[in-house]
Amino acid sequence: MQTRNIRVEAQNLLKDIPEDATWDDLMYKIYVRQAIEAGIKDSDAGRTIDVKEVRARFGLEQ
Repeated sequence: MQTRNIRVEAQNLLKDIPEDATWDDLMYKIYVRQAIEAGIKDSDAGRTIDVKEVRARFGLEQ
């Protein structure tokens, strides 16, 4: 996923939050955005593991 201009992306985040949003609300939106972009980059680079392996590592049911 290509990242557009960070200023444009930040403005888009600001447009989507309510008028009574807090700094924490904004920081959370930024954090979620960064986490999603990092996950997409990892996926594109093949840095993923199968859900079956994750379940096995954590002792979860199949």
